Amino acid sequence: MSAAARTLRARADATSAPLPALRVRAERLAATIVLGEHGRRRAGMGEEFWQYRQAVPGDAASSIDWRRSARSDATFIRQTEWSAAQTVTLWSDAARSMAYPETGETKAERAALLALALAILLNQGGERVGHAAPDLRPATGRIQLDRLTALLGREGGGCDYGLPPAATQGTSTHVLFSDFLAPGEELFERLTHIGRQGERGVLVQILDESEEAFPFDGRTEFRSMGGAVRFETERARALRSDYRAKLEERRRRLATLARRAGWLFHVHHVQTPPRAALIWLHGALGDVR
Repeated sequence: MSAAARTLRARADATSAPLPALRVRAERLAATIVLGEHGRRRAGMGEEFWQYRQAVPGDAASSIDWRRSARSDATFIRQTEWSAAQTVTLWSDAARSMAYPETGETKAERAALLALALAILLNQGGERVGHAAPDLRPATGRIQLDRLTALLGREGGGCDYGLPPAATQGTSTHVLFSDFLAPGEELFERLTHIGRQGERGVLVQILDESEEAFPFDGRTEFRSMGGAVRFETERARALRSDYRAKLEERRRRLATLARRAGWLFHVHHVQTPPRAALIWLHGALGDVR
């Protein structure tokens, strides 16, 4: 084998090595969730019986279950369970800020794990799952999961902070994983734009606990993961109160934006077991319809 071929093989091995590990972790995590038909536990078009409810003025006579109504003084409507598949587009922020912390599991790794585990659950429930930026059109099946694994296992790079894609796929539900720490107003403009298109979604803010606690003291140099922003101080502790206030204000804005758009907002720490977040996500997707 030539030197060039050996170099190419080494690069290929280094690139593909994280993918099986990510897939195995995601499948194990997904397996901890008890599954039924995901998110379909509500009345709607379908064949499976859902529930009886009392008839109200305006209900069609053809929808009345006369056999059930004969056993009571009330008139009952027989409802079937909603059975149409939903379409979910994931976005997992891979900007440099997500490569924090520099030791242990990073925010990017946790975001990828949760995104892929959620995709596995949705796929098992017959839902279509895709990815935004880079674009992967929603689909079902193992091949789609292979494609998602490759996208989510990619290395980050580029900008210091990530922004969700300005153009969306017009899907019914978006799930965005990020630290949502991009400076300026562009982040909120992007999120508002997606919300105004009438699409539903979930925001999952992933942070390291040190970003909450701000445990820094004395002389400290702060820098963005890409090195574009640097700030040095002799009294880091004096910044703690203002920093925490700004972080809390950022979180309030995200929560308010999500609420106005009919979205849900959740905060998850890298140090927290991922299963709790996955359980929340699995339930939340049934609430954003």
